[in-house]
Amino acid sequence: MKYDLLHIQGKPYVLVPLHDYRELADTNADSHLSDDILDQISAGQEHPIKIIRKYRGMTQSDLARASGISRPYLTEIETGKKDGSLRAMKAIAKALDVNVGILA
Repeated sequence: MKYDLLHIQGKPYVLVPLHDYRELADTNADSHLSDDILDQISAGQEHPIKIIRKYRGMTQSDLARASGISRPYLTEIETGKKDGSLRAMKAIAKALDVNVGILA
């Protein structure tokens, strides 16, 4: 495979197509998410929790209940008003059946 080499502020970076990066990093190993969903997460237009929640067919109430947190707190996390505690993020990841790292 051939990749482009970029220099940003004097540091070399390799430009890798997203599909190739996923294969190299194996980012989908534990999440069972489609490439379409991973692309939406990478685009950053909506919070990963919201994207995955909708993909799983869950409402905010469903996910809040399964995670043991309040729906208003989940809403604040999804809208970016709050970061979410480590405990909450772990519980949400477990309820969504993904690694917690994909939610960051």
